[in-house]
Amino acid sequence: MFRKSFLFVLFCCAGMYAQEQKEPSKLSVGLATGFGSEFKNIDYTYTNRYIQAQIYYSLNPGKKWEYQVALQPEVNFATHRLKNFYFVKPDDPNSEEKREAYMKLKDIREYILNVAFFARHNFTKSFSIYAMGNVGPMITNTETERLTKGFAFCDVFALGVTYKIGNVALDVRPNVRHTSNAGLQASNAGFNTHNIAFGIIVQL
Repeated sequence: MFRKSFLFVLFCCAGMYAQEQKEPSKLSVGLATGFGSEFKNIDYTYTNRYIQAQIYYSLNPGKKWEYQVALQPEVNFATHRLKNFYFVKPDDPNSEEKREAYMKLKDIREYILNVAFFARHNFTKSFSIYAMGNVGPMITNTETERLTKGFAFCDVFALGVTYKIGNVALDVRPNVRHTSNAGLQASNAGFNTHNIAFGIIVQL
């Protein structure tokens, strides 16, 4: 009788463990790289490339509609040049010096802590599409006519596609990006770009 009871308890525990193992993890990590450029305009040029680490937390993993939040620290390498001579107004202090400085091609570094929300539709266990909204604090290291050096914000909206093979997923993310400082500093016109990113995501 004891042996039968012991085997029954062992069988139940093994079944519970197996069931737990089948539940998908809520945590994933990823790495992505992307590039883009400005929307067509007469005022400036701006090109960028970036590398981004990703930490995802799923609120309901494996469901048809899945919702995720993510931290996405990023380093952005950009180049920029003022095209429109008259963007700097003649009555601005030191306008001639500013025009000369801003119309030179310059390198910019942006350091961003993106906080993102995803609404994902899982068509199958392997294939999904999603919409993503992102906002994050940013530090930029270069003064431009459109954005003061220092603290700013980075806003991103993306539509993406993910294809999963086992616990590894390949991700493609076209997106639009806006940077500005919400009026906290003098120059706040910001930059608007269209980008595409490619990434690998691993479910833990």
